[in-house]
Amino acid sequence: MALIFFAAIATLCRIAVAVSPSPVKCDALGCSLRNYLGVWPDRIPCRAAQVFYPATEEELLAAVAYAASNNRKMKMVSRWSQSIPKLACPGGDSGVIISTRDLNSGIVVNSEEMTVTVDAGVLLQQLVDTISTLGFALPAATYWNAVSVAGAVSTGAHGSSLWGRGGALHDYVVGVSLVVPATEEDGFAKVVRLDENSSKDLLDAAKLSLGVLGAISKITLSIEPMFKRSVALEVKDDAEIEEQVLRFGSDHEFGDICWHPSLKASLFKLDERAPLETPGGGTNIYKGFQPFPVERAEQSRRKEKIEQDKDEWTRCRFSEMVLNSRVPSGNGYLNDGINFTGFPVVGYNNLMQTAGGCQDAPPQEVDSDVCSWDPRVAGSFYHQTAFSVSLDKVKDLILDIKKLRDMDPSSLCGLSLYGGIYLRYVKASSAYLGQKEDAVEFDITYYRSRDGGTPRLNEDVVEEIEQMALFKYQGKPHWGKNRNIAFTSIRDRVKDLDRFAWAKSRLDPAGLFSSEWSDAILGGDRDGIVSFHDHCALEGMCICSEDRHCAPESGFFCRPGKVFVSARVCRYEGEEKAGGGVKPIYS
Repeated sequence: MALIFFAAIATLCRIAVAVSPSPVKCDALGCSLRNYLGVWPDRIPCRAAQVFYPATEEELLAAVAYAASNNRKMKMVSRWSQSIPKLACPGGDSGVIISTRDLNSGIVVNSEEMTVTVDAGVLLQQLVDTISTLGFALPAATYWNAVSVAGAVSTGAHGSSLWGRGGALHDYVVGVSLVVPATEEDGFAKVVRLDENSSKDLLDAAKLSLGVLGAISKITLSIEPMFKRSVALEVKDDAEIEEQVLRFGSDHEFGDICWHPSLKASLFKLDERAPLETPGGGTNIYKGFQPFPVERAEQSRRKEKIEQDKDEWTRCRFSEMVLNSRVPSGNGYLNDGINFTGFPVVGYNNLMQTAGGCQDAPPQEVDSDVCSWDPRVAGSFYHQTAFSVSLDKVKDLILDIKKLRDMDPSSLCGLSLYGGIYLRYVKASSAYLGQKEDAVEFDITYYRSRDGGTPRLNEDVVEEIEQMALFKYQGKPHWGKNRNIAFTSIRDRVKDLDRFAWAKSRLDPAGLFSSEWSDAILGGDRDGIVSFHDHCALEGMCICSEDRHCAPESGFFCRPGKVFVSARVCRYEGEEKAGGGVKPIYS
């Protein structure tokens, strides 16, 4: 059997000293945990008693045993805490946080079995770069390369593909090593090895677990021989996008679409597998993930002024500029690793499938270069709403969004400032908490005020799309994104919640890896997910039923949806909206 071990060293991996802030801070009173944006959806801090940083499976075993022997809740967290919902918070003040920051040295390739086994804290780019040196590739990847492998798998993170095993990392998992609580006779913790042959039922739970089954120490993934990718971008009008989206995923293995409804345009990414002999040394250095000077990151304050002034005209002009720049600039793709000279761009899979960089800026630049969302500066701050809708319902959802758009063509310009509505393809999964059937994920990023009581321009339109997708079209929420209301009814959205509950009872019967939040979303406890108070609908903590849930003092009132009339949204009914609307790129 051909086994090759690689330590994650700088000569093999594009890893530098990270300057992104640690999500865990401790003092004499205990520890606090935040997500990468710095604020949880409910804006309530997450506290814990202490944090462990195991570097080996043995140290992880000791950390779990300590928490279990003291009957303490515990949660795993990745190096940068990339999930927006409160999945990594143990709850209360006495819980234990176990970070995978240092559990990142093991990458073992089995060339006969075509698998790679990695430590939980190995980062995605670290993994794909290392296996590439041996001539192997992992087809699935998230677009952001700084996720840990365990974190990406546990939250169902994905790229875009309906081909082969699909575009989600968890669907390439063929083995998991879990550290779970045990009896005192077994030392309060033990390692459970799961694989497709001897324990498939438990593996189908562990491969996408939200971290509630135990602490992942190692993951084994299926890999393929190295290949290249060929990428091209095309802007088209959106007159037939509801038909095009159904064909596009079948025609292009890794393709995706960025739909800009207010501009009546779409950006198609034609992303194909290419033979190794295809000429090209392309790379993907998507600009949004590169280090930003602090003053540029703080330009998000311009967005705040646009929101405050209700300035649709300026917002729509910026939106046009953003879209019009995509193809001429290459959108981060470089033909030779230095310059963009035109599409297609061809390069090795590991250099094309994912991007990052701002998290690894050299330490001397810590005071000047940051990720655009770095919470230490007044940078980008946003909500992310993401839901997967089965292919047979996608056309009708798009047509409903078009109806909503046509009632006020400029109302969705704000989405284009964040790339539009990303349409990515998600294949049906064997994971119990995974996708039931082939689907398209609608991924929407939009402005969030740093003041939880401040409404957003045209927020009723985005709220109606959110509720329409979730409740009319039974969309499945992305586990690592979304506002609280997205998780109020997930039983019928996932493959098999009952089998997952069975696995949980086997691996962690005392629920030490669970929290009130995870119990609420998996148990369907609506009261544990939403809360009703002044302004609660502005943050997705509730669906409004009274005006006070919106912001009546600012002219925002609770009203029915315009297309999906069962929706209840916060609509502005104050003074006339500023600006003169938007002229579509394609009239």
